[in-house]
Amino acid sequence: ELDRILNTNGRVDPFREENGDPVGPARVWLKTQNVPGLAMSRSVGDLVAATVGVIPEPEFFELTLNECDKFLVLASDGVWEFIDNDE
Repeated sequence: ELDRILNTNGRVDPFREENGDPVGPARVWLKTQNVPGLAMSRSVGDLVAATVGVIPEPEFFELTLNECDKFLVLASDGVWEFIDNDE
């Protein structure tokens, strides 16, 4: 993911406060501008992020569920901003 972004003239870096201190997760930016600031490398419909290697193709894998599995959660990125793995 990182190589694709960098090879498409993008930049991956966290948001930075005025004093240069990093804040939050790594984000995808245009090389010379602080946009779009997307905190993922795959997204559907973000035309600005697509110019620097953000792609709409999903990453997926298969798992075999068994009787110990109690939940299957399907959610978008916005959900994980408010729920951690322990919840």
